[in-house]
Amino acid sequence: MKIIKSFKIYTYIFAIFFFAQQLLSETNYSKNIVVYKEPLDIKELKFKDFNLNDVDLTNKKGNIMILNFWATWCVPCKKEMPSLERLSKLYPEIDIYPINLEKPNKEKTNLFFENLNIKNLNIYFDPEFKLVKSFNMRGIPTSILINKKGKEFGRIIGEVDFFEDSFINLLEEYL
Repeated sequence: MKIIKSFKIYTYIFAIFFFAQQLLSETNYSKNIVVYKEPLDIKELKFKDFNLNDVDLTNKKGNIMILNFWATWCVPCKKEMPSLERLSKLYPEIDIYPINLEKPNKEKTNLFFENLNIKNLNIYFDPEFKLVKSFNMRGIPTSILINKKGKEFGRIIGEVDFFEDSFINLLEEYL
């Protein structure tokens, strides 16, 4: 009789543990993503391309955009960048802008992408930190999610797997 009682207790503990793990793994990205009830206006969206030419997306509408702020020394940036590239291949209709936050250095940033085998993404710069200031960023990696109307609908603070099912499901709501 004691064995059956012990077995039941262990079964309940295992079931609770398993359910909790499933629940946590299903919403893993939610630890560091904020989705706004009402999208936020963006006053200005200007930065530099790889050749330090101006890129102005202030009035761009029509596609979802992801602005991913990163640096070559940032370990979480290095971990998430391959999944960002995979996302770009799966959803070419999403405009992705990986924006480096260091002093523009073509060799260093190219080497970073080369070492990670990143081939589908372009490199951009924010040398004067204008975007960092306008978005009140506090750390990297940070990704700003912009809807088809050109408004910020969410933001990711910290590392995320851009190819995780729950994150892709979130993006598909806005496509």
